[in-house]
Amino acid sequence: MQKQHKGYSSTITHALAHTNAGYKSLSAARIHICTSQELRSVNMKLILSLFVAAVLLSDVEAGRSLVFPEETAVSLVELTPTKPLSLDAFTLCLRFATELKGKREVILFAYRTRDFDELNVWRETDGRLSLYLSGPGAFFEVPELGPLANHVCLTWESLTGRTTMYVNGRSSASQIYQRGHRVRPGGRVILGQDPDNFLGDFQAEQSFVGEIFGVNMWDYVLPSVAIQLLSTGEDFSDANVLDWATVTLMPTGN
Repeated sequence: MQKQHKGYSSTITHALAHTNAGYKSLSAARIHICTSQELRSVNMKLILSLFVAAVLLSDVEAGRSLVFPEETAVSLVELTPTKPLSLDAFTLCLRFATELKGKREVILFAYRTRDFDELNVWRETDGRLSLYLSGPGAFFEVPELGPLANHVCLTWESLTGRTTMYVNGRSSASQIYQRGHRVRPGGRVILGQDPDNFLGDFQAEQSFVGEIFGVNMWDYVLPSVAIQLLSTGEDFSDANVLDWATVTLMPTGN
């Protein structure tokens, strides 16, 4: 980019609710032929099986991640949105870990149309996080991102220009940025690289190195309480632009 300024609890509760319902039905059907000890045994087996199923489901959803092992100008993953990115508001949430340190830019998210860096999120050389919407960026002072997983969300709306950065559930002071703007459709969503044109022109020294655990995007502004819950691992499974659980991933390179 050529810059101008250089979860188990709810699932288990649901499972137990179904188990109790199953127990009542079982009791009514077999009350004359089952002892109470046998019923307790059947009930415990049902609880155990539903618990294991819930944990396995959560592990599958939580285990989807992308590893970028080294600095490169060729490795990237393209995401296919559920709908075109024609946006007058959005919430974008990323969960990632990187051990990159020092004075180095890191691209965290890139959406490029033919003529513009339409929507880019960066970690700047001075450690600030930034948002670029087809022009000069908005910059946010944040605590240094450590090597463990971080949850970063951005909200923006065109009507007021209000833009807020969240890091691990805590919000920055909001800024007024690109009021009246609209994010345009027809581009490509890229992780790992910053495309300086529509088809490529990547720079290794800007690439992402680390692991990405989740990318979710909504075409509206989520309330702050929802973002705080997301930062703790809650999954609403209703991201309507990019849903990490279902989005198609197209990797290139290593």
